Amino acid sequence: MLNRFMLIVVFVPLAIILIALAVANRELVAFTLDPFNPGNPKLTLTLPLFIFLFLALAIGMIVGSLATWVKQGRYRKLARQRGAEAENLRQAVSRAPSVPQGPVQGSVQGSAQGPAQGPAQGPALPKPTT
Repeated sequence: MLNRFMLIVVFVPLAIILIALAVANRELVAFTLDPFNPGNPKLTLTLPLFIFLFLALAIGMIVGSLATWVKQGRYRKLARQRGAEAENLRQAVSRAPSVPQGPVQGSVQGSAQGPAQGPAQGPALPKPTT
């Protein structure tokens, strides 16, 4: 559902804009790498303007993606560390001895299973002195 929404709302208008940009900028443009001799044919590339625009757009997207990827590296490292820690804890739980489900024989009632059954046993409290 979200993929279809992205396709219709974002990518279709973007494609229409890029096609219109390409059709409007079909003139040949000289791109030279020699600022001191712009007429040097060995260092000059002549292509339609929309090719240069698309190349600039693609290079900008690649550089931006790489910058984002590098900046988020610490979060990926933290996620790897926490994933490894979670896996270690899962393995420790699976290796731990299982806890019995019922009451254990010889255990003191009321200590961990809930309130004691019947009257309390043991010495009574001394009578108060006045």
